[in-house]
Amino acid sequence: MDPSIDPISSSSQSGLMVVDDDEDILFTVHSLFRKRPFPVFLAHSGKECLDYLEKGFKGVILMDIMMPGLDGWETIQEIVNRNLMHDLIISMFTAKDVPDTSLDHLKEYVFDYITKPFEPENLIALVDDYITMLD
Repeated sequence: MDPSIDPISSSSQSGLMVVDDDEDILFTVHSLFRKRPFPVFLAHSGKECLDYLEKGFKGVILMDIMMPGLDGWETIQEIVNRNLMHDLIISMFTAKDVPDTSLDHLKEYVFDYITKPFEPENLIALVDDYITMLD
């Protein structure tokens, strides 16, 4: 079954959501985590991420910063505005080393910044740690 259309489970288990408009990134991250003991969801946009959150997703979000429509920062602002920050760890995927200083008010909601390209082993270790922190 396509993980981007899996129904959100009502279980108490935390999952992983990858939010990126780049199909290669979605494919790569999904292939790294598909055999992990937690559900993996793929969102192609900030809007799709918000839809999953409205349906009850909780867990780790790996969010691309630069996306068409709602970018990563705008998506985080909507998450905060809609009061959906509970039981989430958000890490930003970025090609930049330094976050934009004009967005300082949203940085408190970002747990980590992961620079692209990333090392697969490091990403797996980080996500596993984050999932453990939430469960």
